[in-house]
Amino acid sequence: MFKKILIANRGEIALRVIRTAREMGIKTVAVYSSADKDSLHVRFADEAVCIGPPESSKSYLNIPNIISAIELTGADAVHPGYGFLAENAKFAELCQQYKVKFIGPTPEQMRLMGDKITAKETMIKAGVPVVPGSDGLVENVVDGKKIAAKIGYPVIIKATAGGGGKGMRVVWNDEEFEKNFDNATMEALAAFGNGGCYIEKFVEEPRHIEIQVAGDQYGNVTHLSERDCSIQRRHQKLVEECPSPFLDDALRKKMGDAAKKAAAFISYEGMGTIEFLVDKHKNFYFMEMNTRIQVEHTVTEEVMDFDLIQEQILIAAGEKITKFEYFPPERGVHAIECRINAENVLRDFAPNPGKITDFHTPKGFGVRVDTLAYSGYTVQPYYDSMIAKLICRSHSREEAIAKMQRALEEFVVEGIQTTIPFHKELMKNEDFRKGNFDTGFLAKWDYVSEIKKNTK
Repeated sequence: MFKKILIANRGEIALRVIRTAREMGIKTVAVYSSADKDSLHVRFADEAVCIGPPESSKSYLNIPNIISAIELTGADAVHPGYGFLAENAKFAELCQQYKVKFIGPTPEQMRLMGDKITAKETMIKAGVPVVPGSDGLVENVVDGKKIAAKIGYPVIIKATAGGGGKGMRVVWNDEEFEKNFDNATMEALAAFGNGGCYIEKFVEEPRHIEIQVAGDQYGNVTHLSERDCSIQRRHQKLVEECPSPFLDDALRKKMGDAAKKAAAFISYEGMGTIEFLVDKHKNFYFMEMNTRIQVEHTVTEEVMDFDLIQEQILIAAGEKITKFEYFPPERGVHAIECRINAENVLRDFAPNPGKITDFHTPKGFGVRVDTLAYSGYTVQPYYDSMIAKLICRSHSREEAIAKMQRALEEFVVEGIQTTIPFHKELMKNEDFRKGNFDTGFLAKWDYVSEIKKNTK
């Protein structure tokens, strides 16, 4: 087992890793930017090293500085969390060179699944269903229009190096194509330094459903059921739940088997997520693989009563995976997670950094809060706006929603605007409560009017 893990991340995920590592008797090292010197992950780690100024490019994405921190502290493993360097094959490779275990997949597996075109080609070989689309990158507008005509409108243009909704455009007809193609490639180039785009059939009324998978160093793979991530804004997830109110037992088994097939085909090591789009007819298609732990791993933990971070560390240390598969209906447990972001919902979810003057988290049976915040903490403008995850677990979806409503009423954050008012209205929404939603749900719902009407 490792003696000391350096966490190459910040915020609530760094704290999450520190807690499990401490329970396992493993020392931890926090790295931090100068803006994060008062953060909780710095306070609770056994050691802490400043790796640069506030900007991510000069700190949390600064590979030489993180490698220096590894050498300075004598860490024998690195946990990358999610975001930042979590899916950076070059960083994982450097860890190998310095004989430090990267807690995650191999660099080769990251490269295979990190590029969406390569991942899609790999899944076709594995026999996993994929969305019809271009065979590779689309070089120009003329070729793009031919492909779109062949697969049929609507289509979606996607950046191959994309993430977070950047470099994505839905096109409904031939006349719109050129403008959207140019915009997608320019946005992708600006965001990722790679303007390459491909085209897929746009799946109408889709659900975004992901399967949690795990694989060890001996070729064993398993899946840990699904999370429904369909409540999202501009491809950014806001709410996740397990089990999905849309899946039946037969579809759940089919998707679980497909996810296992995908992970086994690349001999995947560590925790990962196979993400699918599921159409209204319950056809499902591979979308992408996240070769890391997810923000929403907590939902699976609460339903399964199983520490995914501990399993991740054990796998990296050479242990075999805990061999079981889990289908939620057998247990009668439901969990919902709301992401609490420092954003002004009434201003189109605009980031709202600043000092938190009062902070009180909800408590009670079946309520979990993972957070980086506290009263007096300053939310920095340099990083992701999520400040907490509120997870509620109960025996049914209806009970979990009721518990979430109660917990949101107890959650106090003053000094900044957050997404709490949005989540309160969502939990009351009849369509959401009945499970009648897809990834376009927010575009059809006037949540601003509901919030204004019910804000005291």
